[in-house]
Amino acid sequence: MKTELEIDGLKCEGCINRIKNVLSEIKGITSYQISLEDKTLRLEAKKEKVLKEVIEKINNLGFIVK
Repeated sequence: MKTELEIDGLKCEGCINRIKNVLSEIKGITSYQISLEDKTLRLEAKKEKVLKEVIEKINNLGFIVK
């Protein structure tokens, strides 16, 4: 399953590193790419339920996932 999410509040490399730390803890993610320029997260996961966890954890960091 591949998806692209827009992330409001993504402003710097520090923001990206915070998100990467959270993503590294989630099982089932096969690959991801974060773009500071586009403020997007491109994600590939094994199951759709992983997406809900990703959104929840990123929102908990203070960002808004669209």
